[in-house]
Amino acid sequence: MRKRERENPCFVCGHYHKFEDGEVCGICGHRLQEATEKGPQQSAFSTEILPQFLYLGSYDNASRAELLKAQNITRILNTVPTCQNLYKNSFTYHSLKEEKTIPFAECLEFIEQARVDKARVLVHCMSGQNRSPAVVIAYLMKHKQWRLPQAYQWVKDRRPSINLSEAVAQQLQQFEIEVFGNNVPTTPIYNTPAGVTFGFGYPTPVPEPIVPTFTPQPMANPLGQAPVFGSVGVPIMPSSNFVFGAVRHEPRAAMDQSMDGS
Repeated sequence: MRKRERENPCFVCGHYHKFEDGEVCGICGHRLQEATEKGPQQSAFSTEILPQFLYLGSYDNASRAELLKAQNITRILNTVPTCQNLYKNSFTYHSLKEEKTIPFAECLEFIEQARVDKARVLVHCMSGQNRSPAVVIAYLMKHKQWRLPQAYQWVKDRRPSINLSEAVAQQLQQFEIEVFGNNVPTTPIYNTPAGVTFGFGYPTPVPEPIVPTFTPQPMANPLGQAPVFGSVGVPIMPSSNFVFGAVRHEPRAAMDQSMDGS
């Protein structure tokens, strides 16, 4: 190992590996991304998914103790077996041992216990894009009773960089069936240029029709008479001679004279 490497550990994971050359860390599996691989700039703070409770992030987020404490995070769920827990004296950790699949039940139990204890918990993987978002989505389905598309969109809106693998998406699809039963329709999975996404399968809501409103404009009144019911330019009939729905009658004196002359 070169002297320069011994003096300059990786600024993300803190371990000694050729991070500048893109070498994968032999301890935690971290690899520094090239500029062409990086997506939108992420905040150094973990992403808040549920207010003052559930947070999502990367190994970089989990490596910044001062920022974790600033967000009052006290518990950390590490979803990558090869990632090292750096601050065991300061935070309560739970690390997964399974690498091929995600044990959702185990993860959700740890997260739910944090909620019961009124503690804030961070769920992280290496990049905060695949395994940890899947765990958070599973939690929303189980404990919020949200269908998979709704839970996915909730997380995506708050952390746009998430990018689930097809294997993880299929595991979430199966977990949705476990939560809601076989009677609900299976949420379809779509592969797009931006990554895996889920079809909603629900009808698009029809917006309420817009009822136009009319504001009467002043008009010239050639008769010089007051308007009726706020309309301008409509003459008023004398109330003594105008009755709605009535027929016009001849004066009784005229009728009597006509009868006497017959």
